[in-house]
Amino acid sequence: QVQLGESGGGLVQAGGSLRLSCAASGRAVNNYAMGWFRQASGKEREFVAGIHWTGGLTVYVDSVKGRFTISRDNAKNTVYLQMNSLKPEDTAVYYCVAERYWRGEYWTWDGMDYWGKGTQVTVSS
Repeated sequence: QVQLGESGGGLVQAGGSLRLSCAASGRAVNNYAMGWFRQASGKEREFVAGIHWTGGLTVYVDSVKGRFTISRDNAKNTVYLQMNSLKPEDTAVYYCVAERYWRGEYWTWDGMDYWGKGTQVTVSS
């Protein structure tokens, strides 16, 4: 079993930056694809970014391309989401996920193997 724990969320002004971290425990995730989903209040959960276990492939939802960067440190069993130029519409609970197979651009919440409990990101205007 893998446990995922997110951190780094908080309140930031529009245009600011935050760095989310997701630490995995229970077993190594260096052979898992890792990703982030988010869910804003009253909206459906959406995929944000994903990274291959090698770190050599990444994928992003169009709305965050050029602003967010996903990365991983397999030695630390940790994945990161660097969020720059934040907008009020980025406000959401951000969830870390792990998946044994690389999904390319097709990530679905129910298709993941493990999920974190989420961290709140609030961007004020």
